[in-house]
Amino acid sequence: MTATLYERDMAAVAAIEKLRFYPLEVVSGSGSILVTPDGRELIDLTATWTACGLGHGHPRIVEAITRAAQSPPGAGGLSAVHPDSVGLAEDLLDLVPGDGARRVYLGHAGSDANDVAIRACQKASGKERVVAFEHGYHGGVGTALGVSAVHVEAGSTTPARGAVFAPYPDPLRPHEQSDGDEIGYSLSVVAAALRGNDVACVIVEPILSDGGLILPPEGFLARLHRLTREYDVPLICDEVKVGLGRPGTLHAFQHEDIQPDIVTLGKTLGGGLPISAAVGPAKILDVAPGSALLTTAGNPICTAAARSVLRTLRDEDLPAAAAARGAQFVGRLRAVADGAAGDAVAARVGDVRGRGLAIGLDLVSDRETLQRDNLFARKVVYRAWQLGAVVYYVGGNVLEITPPLVITEAQVDRAVDILAEAMADVLGGAVSDETVSAFAGW
Repeated sequence: MTATLYERDMAAVAAIEKLRFYPLEVVSGSGSILVTPDGRELIDLTATWTACGLGHGHPRIVEAITRAAQSPPGAGGLSAVHPDSVGLAEDLLDLVPGDGARRVYLGHAGSDANDVAIRACQKASGKERVVAFEHGYHGGVGTALGVSAVHVEAGSTTPARGAVFAPYPDPLRPHEQSDGDEIGYSLSVVAAALRGNDVACVIVEPILSDGGLILPPEGFLARLHRLTREYDVPLICDEVKVGLGRPGTLHAFQHEDIQPDIVTLGKTLGGGLPISAAVGPAKILDVAPGSALLTTAGNPICTAAARSVLRTLRDEDLPAAAAARGAQFVGRLRAVADGAAGDAVAARVGDVRGRGLAIGLDLVSDRETLQRDNLFARKVVYRAWQLGAVVYYVGGNVLEITPPLVITEAQVDRAVDILAEAMADVLGGAVSDETVSAFAGW
């Protein structure tokens, strides 16, 4: 009997790089649709963790990649320059607000962009400590790994030396010690670290993504920004997952009208190809030349794709599209959550929250206590896959809904119908504990 694609993967690809929620096999994609080996079409509500923000096979990205691959000027920007590496850096300097002389680091993934940004801050300041936030994620390598609280909390790594993890303010589930002031409690921990005068930088996600798709209370980013200015410590805004149009604005930090010192980008930037960037002051990113070397970083194909992504975001006004489709998605999901009295599905929705097309569906066992129901979430994403939608969970119990920015109105309606049906089916016993036991998820 011929092995399935998934079985071949299990036998050949290292588990260390896998995060699986069900035996998902795909052979092609178009727009917001993925296609399985047997021809089944699935609505993609993940955009591959937002890396395919413009969807699958966008014609403008295909054209850019094809053009660049026909006669590429080398394979990277390490020791030579070419039009698209320089052009992309210039595009990003125009795109990301900032003052004074600034530079752009080009890398392969958000992980290395965050890692380089942090290390550059450490080198430029001569200080070592980094302030990050509980349940945050900034990467899977280097110092970025050591300040990613989700990895530290899971025991998969140790904290970076001197790392401080401040509470991330959560309006739905306030910290026990916050005494009703979530922002004040969080910033008190940050301020205590900054008073030691040994902090190289503060790094924050404007929307906490892998930790549970948490929208912080209004004013959090602005007050954090003021605090870092008070102590003259650079603020790194990690926009890798939720930036570039997804929140209904070009940048997530624009929601509070701040100007971070360094902004890191990735995922959507490459249109499905590996590329990342850090945009920040020359006095930081020009320190220690040659200390962040990746041979194929800034290569002609990925930079051409990224430039096309940025043009398409503007030309097709995809931030506005994300705002419109996000409002539709949240409205439909809240209608499910506000079902009739006694509605079993509605009783298991603790919260629907989102900004643009960064949406969290918080599943609980008890709506009064907001007790997280991780097993229910595992079963719902599995059942949704069976019914025709690809969706993952974060924070244990929150369905993270981050579809391509090109998702259509009809696809949003169908996706909500699938999610509601999946929840009802799971409550009816459609998915057993044993079925999901092989999938650890996030």
